Amino acid sequence: MDDRKDFRRTVLVVDDEKVNQEMLFGILSQAYNVIAVKSGAEALATLRERKVKISLILLDLLMPEIDGFEVMKAVSSEPDFARIPIIVLTSDKSAEIKSLQMGASDFLTKPYDSTEVILARVRHSIALAEDMRLIKSTERDFLTKLYTKEFFYEYANQIKERNPQSVMDSVVLNLTNFHLINEIYGRDFGNILLQTIGDEVVQLAEESHGIGCRDNADGFYLYIEWNSSYDKLLERIQLHLSELLKETEIHVRMGVCRGDFPSVSAQQSFDRALCACNTLRDKFESSFAIYDEKMHNEEIKKARLLSDFADAVEKRQFQVYYQPKYNIQGEKPVLSSFEALVRWQHPEFGKMKPDFFISQFEKNGLIQKLDKYVWKEVAEQMRKWKEIFGKTLPVSVNVSRVDLHDPKIVDYLLQITQENGIEPGEFLLEITESAYLDDTSILLNTVNKMREAGFKVEMDDFGSGYSSLNMLAVLPVDAIKIDIGFIRKIIYDEKTMYLVQVILAIAEKFNIPCIAEGVESKEQFDLLKEAGCDIVQGYYFSKPIPADEVTELRRRG
Repeated sequence: MDDRKDFRRTVLVVDDEKVNQEMLFGILSQAYNVIAVKSGAEALATLRERKVKISLILLDLLMPEIDGFEVMKAVSSEPDFARIPIIVLTSDKSAEIKSLQMGASDFLTKPYDSTEVILARVRHSIALAEDMRLIKSTERDFLTKLYTKEFFYEYANQIKERNPQSVMDSVVLNLTNFHLINEIYGRDFGNILLQTIGDEVVQLAEESHGIGCRDNADGFYLYIEWNSSYDKLLERIQLHLSELLKETEIHVRMGVCRGDFPSVSAQQSFDRALCACNTLRDKFESSFAIYDEKMHNEEIKKARLLSDFADAVEKRQFQVYYQPKYNIQGEKPVLSSFEALVRWQHPEFGKMKPDFFISQFEKNGLIQKLDKYVWKEVAEQMRKWKEIFGKTLPVSVNVSRVDLHDPKIVDYLLQITQENGIEPGEFLLEITESAYLDDTSILLNTVNKMREAGFKVEMDDFGSGYSSLNMLAVLPVDAIKIDIGFIRKIIYDEKTMYLVQVILAIAEKFNIPCIAEGVESKEQFDLLKEAGCDIVQGYYFSKPIPADEVTELRRRG
C-alpha cells in the first residue's frame, strides 16, 4: 500500500451506472483517492462516516430512490457537508440552472469530455473551495465574528467604489483601561465584554447599511452611512457596558472621519478617525471627536516637520535662544546662568516654539538627535562667550528620557565640553520630572554617572507628578525647578502658594537650591523672594533671547 495516498485529496463519485464509476475511477485515481458509491443513500452515509476527508463530490442527478437533487439539498443543509464542492454529472442541460441554484460548483456533461478536461475541472473546484474556506477562516475575528481589519478594508473599498453617491463615515471605537478589566475580572469576563460590544457593532452596522470589524484587543471599526448623532450611538454602547460594569471602570472613545474626503482610501479614512480618537486620551469631559479640516492640516504639518527634520539640522534651521536666570537672594537680582531653549525657523511655517514639534520628535525617536544638536550649539556658544568675557556663562540644557537610556550619553557630554574648554559643572543638565516615571534604576545609574563626571543635574518641572518627593529622597540632584503651573497661580490661589512654600522648605532641608520659571510679574517675584526661592527666570526679567543679545546683555553688566 502506498502511504502517500493518505495525503492526497479524496473524491466521492456517486453514480448508479458501474461503467461511469469505473471510467471516472480510472481517470481520477491517478491524482486522487477515489470512493465510488451507486446511490444517494450510500453517498450520504459515506459523508457522515468520512466527512472531514471528502474534498469533492462528483454527483449523478438521475438515480433511483434518492436522486442527485435530494443529495445536494441534504449536503447544503448540514454545516459539516456544506463546505464540500459538488460537480454535477448530467446529460440534461436543463438541469444546470437548478443545480447552480442549489449550490453546484461545476458540471461534467455526459458523454464525458477528455481526461484533461475532467481533471482540470476537478482540480479547479477543489482549489476554489479550499481558497474560500481559507478566506472564511481568516476574514472573521474568532471572538466577535466581526471582520478582521484586512478584509474589512477590502470590503469597505468595494462599498466605496460601487456606491460613489453614498456618503460613508469611518468610525473608530476604543476602550480605555481594558487591560485592567482582564486583570481584575479575568479574561473570560473580558471576552464577554468584547462580545457585547461586538454584538452592538454588528447591530449598528446593519442599521446603517455598513460593516464592522474588530481592530485589536480593545478597538472596533464601523464603516456606515452618514450619521448626525454619534453621541447617541456612543451612549447606546456605554449603556450596554453599564449592565456589566460600573460607569467609572471603563470608558469608550469614538473618533469619526466623515465621508467628506472622497479621494482617500478606506484605510486612510480610518487612520484619520483613529487620529481623532487619540485626541481624546485623558480627556474624560469628551467622548467623541470628528476629524475635520483643522485636524487634517495639523496632521499634514506634523508629517512635514518630521520629513523636514534632517534638512533642518543640515541647514541649521534650529536656533538656540537663551533665557537668563537671576539669583534673587540678595539686595538686588544677580545674573547667574541661562537656560537654552530651541526654536525652529522653518522656511514655510516661520519661527516655531518647541511646544509643537518636541512631542512629535519624542514619539518618532528624533529627539535625541535634536538634543545633541542643541548641546553642541550651546557648548560652542559658551566657548565664544568665554573668549569674549574671560569667564564662562553657565547654561542649562534639556535632557530627554530617551537620552537617559543611551549608555554613551556621558561620554558625548564630556566630549563636547572638553572640545570647547568648558568645565562639566558649567554645563547644567535639566531632566524633566516625567522622566522619573521610567525605570528608576536606569535613571539613578545615569544621573550618578553624570554627577561623577562633574555635571550638575537639575530636576525640571518639580511637582508636576506624584514621583517628585519620592525621587528627591533617592536621586542626587543639584537643583530643582518648580513646575510653571504653580508659579502661574501663586498670586490668586493661597493653596498653591502654600504648596510652593512647602516645596521651598523641603528643598532647604535637603540643601538643594530652588528655581522658579515663568515669573512674569513683580507680585510673583516678591512672593517668591519672601518665601526663600533662590533663582527665578521668566518674562519679568527677560524673554528667551538669541545669542548676540546675550552678548550685549552681559556687556551691559
